[in-house]
Amino acid sequence: MSTVNEQAPDVATLSYEQARDELVEVVGRLESGAASLEDSLALWERGEALADRCQGWLDAAQDRLAAAKGDSVVTVEESDAAGSSDAGSSDESGRSR
Repeated sequence: MSTVNEQAPDVATLSYEQARDELVEVVGRLESGAASLEDSLALWERGEALADRCQGWLDAAQDRLAAAKGDSVVTVEESDAAGSSDAGSSDESGRSR
């Protein structure tokens, strides 16, 4: 049975700094190669969850900064949708937009 994360706090409760610090530790343990296969898989899963948590914090911070500056944040999906509506159209000179 794996003992990797029995005492680890729920990822959803971690601050950015806590998640980042634990992620650094997880990566170090994985890179050392000392963990069993089962423990390595548990570490990998924990690392993925921690990376997602960090990205969530960074995305939220970016949104807050954009809101403070009065900028609108355009997601990839919105950008793709806007680009596809112009696909194949051209301006008056015949150049593609």
